[in-house]
This record gives sequence, C-alpha cells and structure tokens, in this order.
Amino acid sequence: MITDIQVRKLLKFLSQGKSLETAAARSGMDEKTGRKYRNLNMLPSDIKVARSRSWRTRNDPVGEFWGTAESFLKINDGLEAKLLFTYFQREIPGRIGGGQLRTFQRRVKSWRATEGAGHEVFFPKRHDPGKMSRSSFRNLSELGVSLAGHNFDHLVFHFVLTYSNWETGSVFLAEDFPSLSAGLQKSLWDIGGSPKFHRPDKLDAMADKPAEFKALLNHYRISELTNRADSPDDKQTVEQRHRHFEMALNQALILRGSRDFDSLTEYEKFLRRLFEQLNQKRLYRLQDEQAVLHRLPREKWGGEDDAS
Repeated sequence: MITDIQVRKLLKFLSQGKSLETAAARSGMDEKTGRKYRNLNMLPSDIKVARSRSWRTRNDPVGEFWGTAESFLKINDGLEAKLLFTYFQREIPGRIGGGQLRTFQRRVKSWRATEGAGHEVFFPKRHDPGKMSRSSFRNLSELGVSLAGHNFDHLVFHFVLTYSNWETGSVFLAEDFPSLSAGLQKSLWDIGGSPKFHRPDKLDAMADKPAEFKALLNHYRISELTNRADSPDDKQTVEQRHRHFEMALNQALILRGSRDFDSLTEYEKFLRRLFEQLNQKRLYRLQDEQAVLHRLPREKWGGEDDAS
C-alpha cells in the first residue's frame, strides 16, 4: 500500500526536475503508480477521505443540479467550479444561494479525485511520446457562433498529439492548403517542436498541393503518413477525440451565456482558454513528448516558394 510519505517524496523529486521513472523508483513505487499520484496531486489519505465521504444525503445542498454538473465535468474536467456554479445560479434563479459555493467546490474536488482521471479518451494502440500527431478541420457552423451580431460560419483546425492527447486549434474560413499549412505550423510552434509523423484525417486540403505539403513536412522533419488506412478502432477513437472537442466548445458556450463575440480576437481568446482547461491534466505527458520532439527550424515554412 502506498503511503503519504512515499507520495510526498515522489512530488518532491518531481518538483526538483527528476524524471517520473527516477522519482517513482526513489519513492518505492512503480512508474504507473507514480504517474497516477502525479496526475491526482493528492495524498492517499486525502483520496480515501474523498471516496468514503457520502455526499448524497437527504439534505444535499447541491443534489438538485449535481447530475448536470457531473455531465459537464465528464466533457471538460478542467472547468472552474465557480464558473459552473454561476451557471446554475443563472439557470435556477432564486434557489441556489452563494453559501452553497464551498460545498459545490468540495464536491467537484472529490469527483476529480475519484472519477475525473478515468475519463480521458486515449488512442487504442500504444503511442510513444513525440511520435504521432493528428489533425482535422471541424465545421462549427452549427454551433451558432456570431461576431458583433453577425452569423460566423467557420472551421477550426484541430490538432492532437496522440500520446498525451494535448490539443490546440485555429480558426479558418476554408478547408484548403494555406489553412492547413498555417494551422499545422501554429500548432507545432505552440508545442515547441515537431513529431516524427503527422496525419491529417482528411486529405482534401492537400489534394491539389502534394508537393507543397511534402515540402512543408520536410521543413519540420516530419514523415508523411497518408498511405496507411486507419483500423476501425483507430478511426472511431480519432473521431471521438475531435467530437470531444466540439462538445467541450458547445458546453463552454452554454456556460458563457452567449454565443456572440465582439470580435474574432475575443473568440480566439475564448478558444485558447478552453484548450488550456482541456490540457490541464496532460501537461506531464506533454513534457514527455517535448523531450523527444524534433527541434523547430529557425523560421516557419514560407509557402510555395519553399517547395521548389
């Protein structure tokens, strides 16, 4: 049984910059167990209390809306408890007092400790750090986003590292090669390196620019992976990851209370904040990826002139 002392040692070694493998070994646990306590950032005694505490009593002050709150957290467990609480105050006026906030925050903390870590969707096959990334253009017109009162039909280039599930995205108006190039390069510079392989989930954006696409990948030392079909499990999980982002975005818009933004800049800032929430528990695995990613070139790929 893992003790509080062991976990304190683990967290201390990690804070000193030790690798997970080294920190776990020096704390008397295997790497898998070390990863669990690193991600939870809680002592075994705290987890035991969270699991044993019964929240569902007759006088449960947040029971009326906890079921809905849990469904939100399963999509985005990085949501701030106070933001969720404010949403329910708005949706159920006059029935939720400010004094219930602390209770709700404790309930969210308990849920994250006992259930939150298990809801991440990982690709079914084993993926090594820094090896693979995926991307897809997602048409978000149905979400009803508007800018300054005008309907905003748009797409988001959605990028995912398959080992850590770290994700990011960029707004575009068309699914074409310039958008693919800009979206991919922004994603690579966001993570500070490039993986060994990259695979767009659709090939339409590069169909008329095969030489340019190859030049773009070569610039970042990425190998093409466009000639191998996904297995049924891979295909389902890839789509699930992209759909998960769309659900999280729709959820964030619901919590915001309005789908209208003053400007594109405001909307892009809103998206960045969403990705920060979604990536909160992936930062340790992202560090594993960043340690083996290719270094970025000095400059971004310049376009068709660099393809010759």
